[in-house]
Amino acid sequence: MSVMSAPVMGLMTRLRAWRWRLVLLTPWLLLCLLLAWQLQGWGEGAGQATLLQPVAATTGITATAANALAVQRGQYLARLGNCQYCHTRSGSAPYAGGRAIETPFGAVYASNLTPDPETGLGRWTADDFWRALHHGRSRDGRLLNPAFPYTSFTRIRRADADDLFAYLRSLPAHKQAQPAAQLPFPLNTQTALALWRALFFRPVPAAVHADQSQPLRRGAYLVQGLGHCAACHAPRNALGGQSRAPALSGGYLPGWRWYAPALNDPAQAGVADWPEAHIIALLQTGVAANAQTSGPMAAVVRHSLQYLTPADAQAMAQYLRQLPQQVAHAPKSPALPAPAVMQLGAQVYQRDCADCHGAQGQGRAGAFPALAGNRAVLLAEPANLLQTLLHGGYPPATSANPRPYGMPPFVQQLSDTELAAVASYIRNAWGQNASAVDNLAIDRAR
Repeated sequence: MSVMSAPVMGLMTRLRAWRWRLVLLTPWLLLCLLLAWQLQGWGEGAGQATLLQPVAATTGITATAANALAVQRGQYLARLGNCQYCHTRSGSAPYAGGRAIETPFGAVYASNLTPDPETGLGRWTADDFWRALHHGRSRDGRLLNPAFPYTSFTRIRRADADDLFAYLRSLPAHKQAQPAAQLPFPLNTQTALALWRALFFRPVPAAVHADQSQPLRRGAYLVQGLGHCAACHAPRNALGGQSRAPALSGGYLPGWRWYAPALNDPAQAGVADWPEAHIIALLQTGVAANAQTSGPMAAVVRHSLQYLTPADAQAMAQYLRQLPQQVAHAPKSPALPAPAVMQLGAQVYQRDCADCHGAQGQGRAGAFPALAGNRAVLLAEPANLLQTLLHGGYPPATSANPRPYGMPPFVQQLSDTELAAVASYIRNAWGQNASAVDNLAIDRAR
């Protein structure tokens, strides 16, 4: 029987201790490698942007004329992406940034897209801009906050990104630095962004949306990519990533306190059974025979969708019509309002609402929407109805509907009890059946 010397036994003891330390450290080492993979751009095609640079179709025209055409196309694409709305602070120059984008975690401020060399895109190249859209990385390689919807913009074609960049470069330069994001630690770190991206983001291959020769493919490209409809109309999990629910199945907008209804649900905002002409009218004017937009969606129509070409409007309508519809489940029995609440709600309705919306909630064609059978009124989440009652309902002013009828706010005219009662009445009058609204819901909506 051999006997180990004291030094050898000491060495073996230290090796056994380090073995367990390695076991415990292995997950952290893997996590560090994952973070390095994200921060360095490994696997995301970083450094390949030049290879994706398209060959400009300038045969037969001058470079100046080609650039003018690119700027014109880029202006149209910027409108479809509603870029100016988010990247313009009230009272500031267009596209100069600084507008607060509210998220559940704090405010993030939109960047300056003018060609100012210090605070804007003045030193950027087309490759830099493409990397921001497709990979969510800034010019210096920093990971961008997903409040900038690169999770959708990754679907934008390189040629369209170049046209967008040409248009932005043609704007007057305006020096305006953006405020720092108001996010708590550690959400304000690159490490947190790297982890978020590892969980919820993968760049889409450029070839996915290369062919847009068919209207359905063009419609999918506009809805999923440049239009970034999922930024509002998709549910989010606690970390702000899109949940595993079907695409466009509705989402609550915390910063707005509105609900973006599901576009694949006939009980919410699905349009599978609508005539195509009605969908096009709603997209381009904000008003259709059986619906109208208000709140954040009215702003989208006003600043973006009204500029759709007829072909693109038709392509979007066809794509939205063919979305697979959610299977309707048997509704749960709602908590109905008490008789006293219905009585008070009826009194408020007859006094303040019936002149426009009709004694039976039938509305007035071309002016005021019907409330009887109105999907927005009957949503399980009454946020949109309450925002309209509190702050008014205003369809967008568009070239095809320059003077829409609006509804005044009642936030200072009615008490919380009256607002809750009239909301409950509207949701349960004329044979309708929906859950009651209480004062707490009114307080949350304010």
